[in-house]
Amino acid sequence: MAFEPKLTYKGRPLVRSKNEIYYGSLSDPYVVFMQVLTTKEENGVQVADKIHVVLLSTNASKPLPERIMKQSSKTGLYTALEIGTMWLERALKEEPAKK
Repeated sequence: MAFEPKLTYKGRPLVRSKNEIYYGSLSDPYVVFMQVLTTKEENGVQVADKIHVVLLSTNASKPLPERIMKQSSKTGLYTALEIGTMWLERALKEEPAKK
């Protein structure tokens, strides 16, 4: 049985494990990795504040430093998701031209 994500964002899987968030499919050439660096309390709930965003190649034959395509730190989950989405869509559009 294939993995079915419970949460998606703009049609792509969104998976969180503790302070790590993965956006995109590992079957694609790229995925966005986000690490929650700090949280803050809003209305009695802890929410992500500072987030490190990384566009990663899913090519497992490369060492990790070579798989990092872009990275940045953002404030707020929405801002991090939007920059990650922009990077991922651009990278996936350019990928077929590279083959």
